[in-house]
Amino acid sequence: MSRGPLEGVTVVELGGFIAGPFAGQLLGDYGARVIKIEPPVGDPMRTWGVLQDGRSLWWPAIARNKESVVLDLKSDADRALARSICLQADIVLENFAPGRMQGWGLDYASLAPDNPGLIMVHVSGFGQDGPRASDRGFGSVAEAMGGLRALMGFSDRPPVRAGISLGDSTAALFAVSGAMAALNERHRTGKGQEVDVALYESVFALTESLVADWEVGGISKRRAGSTLPGVAPSNVYSTKDGVEVLIAANSDSLFGRLAEAMGRPELIEDPRFATHQARGAHAIELDALIEAWTSSQLSETLEATIDAHEIPRGRIFTPADIVADEQYQARGMVTRIDAPGYPQPMPMPGVVPRFTATPGTIRSAGPLLGAHTDAVRAEFG
Repeated sequence: MSRGPLEGVTVVELGGFIAGPFAGQLLGDYGARVIKIEPPVGDPMRTWGVLQDGRSLWWPAIARNKESVVLDLKSDADRALARSICLQADIVLENFAPGRMQGWGLDYASLAPDNPGLIMVHVSGFGQDGPRASDRGFGSVAEAMGGLRALMGFSDRPPVRAGISLGDSTAALFAVSGAMAALNERHRTGKGQEVDVALYESVFALTESLVADWEVGGISKRRAGSTLPGVAPSNVYSTKDGVEVLIAANSDSLFGRLAEAMGRPELIEDPRFATHQARGAHAIELDALIEAWTSSQLSETLEATIDAHEIPRGRIFTPADIVADEQYQARGMVTRIDAPGYPQPMPMPGVVPRFTATPGTIRSAGPLLGAHTDAVRAEFG
């Protein structure tokens, strides 16, 4: 049985924290062999976030499907072994500061003559060139400079964080898509190339028409809380039993169905709400009407009514909601897997996306430090 569409592809992962390792996780999910080269102290992610007996609860997921090989790249012998591994790889994925790989003799220019099909994916805060290329840039900095933080939160309060490492994870997704595009190009030409992923650019790429709205339309988008400015109704509403439900009825047909569900069909012809533009202009009044209705309903009754009228909705899920939800369960999206060093199976998200012919797999959880060093030395040494 195939372990995924990237079966047969070898990836060498160098670096730590989130952006590069998450990209490595995804490539491993899709079937690639991922050899993770770690320093003797290990990837900082091993002790990052919530811990159990000193071990990160995130590590089993972000390092799944990887082989841990401990090499001291200050050592000539270990650098030589790292070079040998890279020369037999399809993809080298690294997220060090620009210039670090060159210092070790592991940069693209040093490797490509002996491995012309090599694809080297760089993930860094500001890219491989430009005046800030050598600056440290974490995901939070990327979210700020990429234009995202200015849009997150409420207008009368400072910008907020999304609650996850969005800048890093976004860069990881672009790293994977860039690697896949380069692999496709290699199929045509036989030649590899470098893929340069900057965290701040990855965030900026998500900002839709932000700059055009300002430069051409004269509109500088600002923080708008939980609403979608000019588009209504699309907000979070509370129920009688304290559940928060997001309702998105922001088209004429959807709003008509929502008005019927509310028992307020007259709202369809109300000049304040009769058109998309009018609803956007009177969003505060409309939200108040909807909130008055939802707050009088128990959540299950409300959701059944909304579903009967075919209106998009979703609860604001907590982890407990995710684990209990029948849709998550039906698609096996919460996966539990035995992880070395942990006393119980570790829950983690399943493989995304699904492939019908060659489904991705979770073959192993994050390994113990250096668990594969001897085997890899024997293979590549």
